[in-house]
Amino acid sequence: MSRDAGEILKEALALPAEARAALADSLWESLEQGSDEGAAEAWRQEVKKRLAELDSGAVTAIPWPEARARLLARLGK
Repeated sequence: MSRDAGEILKEALALPAEARAALADSLWESLEQGSDEGAAEAWRQEVKKRLAELDSGAVTAIPWPEARARLLARLGK
């Protein structure tokens, strides 16, 4: 018998944090199996570019609380 996704989610949310993280990781990996390798390579290149910008001082990182506040402000929240 098939179980409702809502029931499964309710049970998953009751798990300890470490178990939820492992479950989330497994679910994410199951979605990535069919991912486009070209897209994965494009992301690798983008990450390399951004790290180089940080390392060279071309850009400056901001703390997460500030970044989050800016994003929420853009969304009007």
